[in-house]
Amino acid sequence: MTDALLVDRTDAVVTLTLNRPEAMNSFTVDLKEALRDTLAQLETDRSCRAIVLAGAGQAFCGGQDLREHAAMLEKSTDLDTVRVHYNPIAQRLASMPKPVVAAVRGMAAGAGASLALLADFRIGGPRTSFLMAFANVGLAGDSGISWSLPRIVGHARAVELLLLAEPVRAQRAYEIGMLSRLVEDDEQVLPAAQELAARLAAGPTVAYGAIKRELSIGDAGTLSDALAAEAQAQSICGATADHRNAVAAFVAKQKPVYEGR
Repeated sequence: MTDALLVDRTDAVVTLTLNRPEAMNSFTVDLKEALRDTLAQLETDRSCRAIVLAGAGQAFCGGQDLREHAAMLEKSTDLDTVRVHYNPIAQRLASMPKPVVAAVRGMAAGAGASLALLADFRIGGPRTSFLMAFANVGLAGDSGISWSLPRIVGHARAVELLLLAEPVRAQRAYEIGMLSRLVEDDEQVLPAAQELAARLAAGPTVAYGAIKRELSIGDAGTLSDALAAEAQAQSICGATADHRNAVAAFVAKQKPVYEGR
């Protein structure tokens, strides 16, 4: 495992920290491959029931490392890193069958912003900002931004943010839904994200995953698609120990304890 990605486990919460603070945690091939492969492992790791995605130092993630990118452009203009790295990372984050919380301290730019917006929750502080930087270097969006951004801020505002490529500061980001929560101190961003993740990790993990799948289908599909997805989800969740235990706890007027199965 590379030291460009730090993996920390606290009970059922796994914190993934992009660890290139000297370069705003920008993505090199090494970091992209580590994040892609670690997310794939966590997807089926039943001991992990919530994930926190964070950046070391003063930034969340500056997107693609342009120095490495410039060197690669000398060899080929085919941006296969989108297919090989960014697409799989985005897919894993969006479809992760457990909650993902992004601790967005400082700048989230380009692919860094894209991946943060695929998290289920985004916690920010006073210095948090988002920058859809793609057009500033003559590129279209990637890493799922054309899917996530319109769903969060609406189509018209997504066009504005992507074409003008101007920073969205913390308060504005919170107002338009890019941040789920805004804390008063930047030093509290990561602790607040981990606290939320711990709360989610103690919940009905299978149900959380099913809810995420329902929303991904219901948001883009027909009512019939949504109803079919809901029926399937309830069939799965209804057979879990968590559901049976929660019903029994309700009848006994007790607080349920979820085991994530």
